[in-house]
Amino acid sequence: MLKTRTLFSAAVAVAAALALSSCAGGSPAGTSASSSADASVAVFNDADVTFAQMMIPHHEQAVEMSDDLLAKDGIDQDVVDLATEIKAAQEPEIAQLNAWLTEWDAEDNSMSGMHDMGDGSDGMMSDDDMMALQDAAGTDAGQLFLEQMTVHHEGAIAMAQIEIDNGENTDAQAMAETIVTTQTAEIAVMAELLAAQ
Repeated sequence: MLKTRTLFSAAVAVAAALALSSCAGGSPAGTSASSSADASVAVFNDADVTFAQMMIPHHEQAVEMSDDLLAKDGIDQDVVDLATEIKAAQEPEIAQLNAWLTEWDAEDNSMSGMHDMGDGSDGMMSDDDMMALQDAAGTDAGQLFLEQMTVHHEGAIAMAQIEIDNGENTDAQAMAETIVTTQTAEIAVMAELLAAQ
């Protein structure tokens, strides 16, 4: 079951990478290819900027949670594999989101933006949540990681859906669609892992 999901996630990641690379200048070099790539960067709105600003700290926290889990001994291998995949998927997305903010000449004021939401809908873990994960061990740590990451993913999917609905930048919308697809699949896997414990 997990191998199938892993292959699915890998296929989605490859498709997303191909889509992004084709948008970024896969056509032969020339004035028209260059101007279409420039147009892709130039077309963005406030929703695109907010998506990037808010998704950066969200992804960074998911990577931190994965790192905390991966530093522990006695964790179920399926949970270890999932944490490894989450980290591998989200680190390049953080780099891309930062690059977009630079291209759009937008400030990375993401942390204040996350705190401004304050209603829990973004799925961000509190300091106490993060401390609980750091302190947990063995099976308890694996279960807590799955429970917390499920909530975290649900927040990311909600944020990505807002970008799909309201954004203008096609590359940012493509990333948002990838986030919805991959993280929905990962939530299903986490539900299965939790049910098996």
